Amino acid sequence: MKNLSYLIGILITIAIGTYLYFTLCSSCHLAMAEKVPVQEDVAPIAAPEPSSFPFAISDGNYTFNVNDNFNFNLSSNTVLMPLSADVKNGVDSLKGYLTANSDKVIDITGLYGSDEENPTAFPNLGLARANTVKNYLVSQGVSSAQTNTFGKLMDDLVPSENKLLGPVTYAISQSSETAEEDLKALYEEIKANPLVLYFSSGEAAINLTTEQRQKVANITKYLDKVENATCNVIGHTDNTGGRINNITLGQERADFAMAYLIRNGIPASKIRSNSEGPDNPIATNATEEGRSKNRRTVVTLN
Repeated sequence: MKNLSYLIGILITIAIGTYLYFTLCSSCHLAMAEKVPVQEDVAPIAAPEPSSFPFAISDGNYTFNVNDNFNFNLSSNTVLMPLSADVKNGVDSLKGYLTANSDKVIDITGLYGSDEENPTAFPNLGLARANTVKNYLVSQGVSSAQTNTFGKLMDDLVPSENKLLGPVTYAISQSSETAEEDLKALYEEIKANPLVLYFSSGEAAINLTTEQRQKVANITKYLDKVENATCNVIGHTDNTGGRINNITLGQERADFAMAYLIRNGIPASKIRSNSEGPDNPIATNATEEGRSKNRRTVVTLN
């Protein structure tokens, strides 16, 4: 009897607890349910489409436009090969138009992003890319005198994996009426203030200042515009050691600089290299400071 009463008490306690739980706490659960945000499905953010620029040229009645172009890896001015048939057809079409219109020039603008490295001798990677495209056009028969090259910063370029699709734009313009005077002024500027490099022949790279890069661009521009123009790379040394050895050392320095310019797009046929060894010092050889100034390579126009 005692056990039965105990069991009945337990059952009554459970019943009362259950009643109170559903009566008093249902509103609590409802409030909590209202406060818990419902997780909605969020669509993933789509990756931006890669930038893509066509090979597009238009001038009056002349138009050429294909959805392909010269492509480059990031931080590079080397064209990715092979070129498509459409791009090759575009180059042939452009060559024909410029040949028939000698008063026209093609303006080539290379694009680049500020986060790209510039491993070239040009002031910016865009100008280096434009120069590479110009060299290809010249190799296919376009006159370098009918080309202009420019660089343009464009920070919204979106690569496709590790390459940029056609970061080059084109426009046809009229030859400048003052072109001859401009070239004369450019020649005098380069002759008065040539590119001077200080390095030893064993170095694997040449690090140019901003001013030196602009001088490379100026020399390249003059060589493009004047058909028979050449530049001269002259190696100089101090007077330490024998003259014959220094003549050889000066030639090695000149050849090293010449190879550097060729790698940066100046045609080998436009460059002459020679050595003056210790014969043309610009400072005293009695001090180390003077000798370091004499150990130089000068790039100028002939």
